[in-house]
Amino acid sequence: MQADEATGGELLAPAWAMRPLILAAIGLAAGLCVHLILGAGFRSHLSALEAAALTGVTLAAGLAGFTLERRLWWASIAFSVSVALVGALVVAWNGSPEDWSVGEGWRMVSLLLAVAIAAPLFQAARDEGARRFPYPVVHDHAWTNVVLFAACWVFVAIVFALAWLLAMLFDLIKIDFLKELLQKDWCWRALIGLAFGGALGLLREHDGVVRLLQRVVALVLAVLAPVLAFGLLLFVLALPFTGLTALWEATSATTPILLFCVVGALILANAVLGNAPAEERRFPLLRYGAMGLGAVMLPLAVLAAIAIGLRVGQYGFTPERLWAIVFVALACLWGAAYFGALVLGRLDWGTRVRPLNLILAFTVCGVALLLATPIVSFNAISTRDQLARLESGKVTPEQFDWRALAFDFGQPGRSALKKLQASANATIRARANEVARAEMRWDVKDTSRQTKQRSEVAANTRMLHPGAALPESLRDILAQRYDCVRDEKCAVLLIGQTEALVFNDACFAAPRPAPSSTPGPIKEQPASRGGCHGGTSYHLEHGKWEQGPTRRPATAAELRAIAEGYAAGKVEIRTVPRRQAYVGGVPVGDPFE
Repeated sequence: MQADEATGGELLAPAWAMRPLILAAIGLAAGLCVHLILGAGFRSHLSALEAAALTGVTLAAGLAGFTLERRLWWASIAFSVSVALVGALVVAWNGSPEDWSVGEGWRMVSLLLAVAIAAPLFQAARDEGARRFPYPVVHDHAWTNVVLFAACWVFVAIVFALAWLLAMLFDLIKIDFLKELLQKDWCWRALIGLAFGGALGLLREHDGVVRLLQRVVALVLAVLAPVLAFGLLLFVLALPFTGLTALWEATSATTPILLFCVVGALILANAVLGNAPAEERRFPLLRYGAMGLGAVMLPLAVLAAIAIGLRVGQYGFTPERLWAIVFVALACLWGAAYFGALVLGRLDWGTRVRPLNLILAFTVCGVALLLATPIVSFNAISTRDQLARLESGKVTPEQFDWRALAFDFGQPGRSALKKLQASANATIRARANEVARAEMRWDVKDTSRQTKQRSEVAANTRMLHPGAALPESLRDILAQRYDCVRDEKCAVLLIGQTEALVFNDACFAAPRPAPSSTPGPIKEQPASRGGCHGGTSYHLEHGKWEQGPTRRPATAAELRAIAEGYAAGKVEIRTVPRRQAYVGGVPVGDPFE
């Protein structure tokens, strides 16, 4: 080990001049292997074997790049290959990505999270030469890996920008070899691996630069800690006065927003605490900002737990909600740990937080690895819960989410749908048979949403002829087009029995004064949607209302007559009667027949 003046005498790994070349070669080989797996062109579907091979190659090359050292190089290779093999087996166990349901993509996120946590733990144990995990070493490796990852992708982007700049330059003089080369799949895939590996090797050979960059990032995040702490504390303190009603009305967005706030608080608080008491930032504003973040994490996590609980109570389990429950549980665990450390440690709370971070890291790594496998099937859990709600009458067949059962719950959902096709309930059986014939999720009608939209159209429209009623089929087409729903108010003008004009109230807002910086008469500014005065025309055809053109399309005979007349120069001006909508005595829109 040797000291580097640029890092204030910190102990750094000895220089290894061959490492940039080794990592560049590994990256190049990984890029070519990825091309051999994917083949030429864009692949939207992968088999289980291809997905597993792709995962194994990527993890092996990536982990080798981040962990490889001259000392105990074989341990880094063994770790990288072992983790890559585990990752490949997990992906193969999950089956072809083509058969994954909507929520199963989170298994890959869990796998990558487990790998990202395992890497600094291995690096710390390797440096110690034993199964010891000193928090300063783990923390330092974790931050370094994050900074290196981001910096390498920036380098890859710069390499591609330069490559395409040179390609365009040579293309100006009709030398298009480089341009054509960069468009070949094997070339740009190999270039990504080469650039990423080379950048990783170069940066790891200049630890002083990386550590300086790491300190800059940590400093910037630490400065932001009081800002986020003030905002979050103000939010929590305002809740008793504003009430929770508005928060629960937005339950679909409440949980992810609160979880992002907890994650942000966790990152910024640790940026202030550093990896050891000597590196903790003592400036009062930063210090109390971090303490504020530690105090607010638990209340936010509890609010997220209540929000997801309300969502589940209303609509039952889905794979996405079960994943949200897992994330919320981890947020509550982390929030409780930080709150307890703050209560017991007060100003010295960082001494208690650091070992808790290490324990929680092992916990999250284990949970993430478990959830990456099919051992726990959120699809099966969700399917059982939704079927129970349907069969108990808690939800009607019209309210039931058939689209999710058929396309979001994987094989358990499809098996349940087949079971419902033999249901004793005629309504359920008919709906299940209809859904089973759908080839894509959008082929399944969302009856509950359509019912809600139809009721919104009925509430939001007014008839311009007193006593007239809105035709049901016209209401249905407006609901399907998302017109006159939510807060959008409309007016309907019936023209006879087969035509109608639908006006949006926002088109007829009164003019508002235009801002002016000079004295003088106030100028009026037209409404923001003044161009839609003409309304939307609909016509009744074969018993169904359809949006139609304002003019009848010309027939084939008329088109021939037009062509012949134009060729003969028979163009004339005639005065003809017309029909047009008038609002307040002013003609609006185009004439129509």
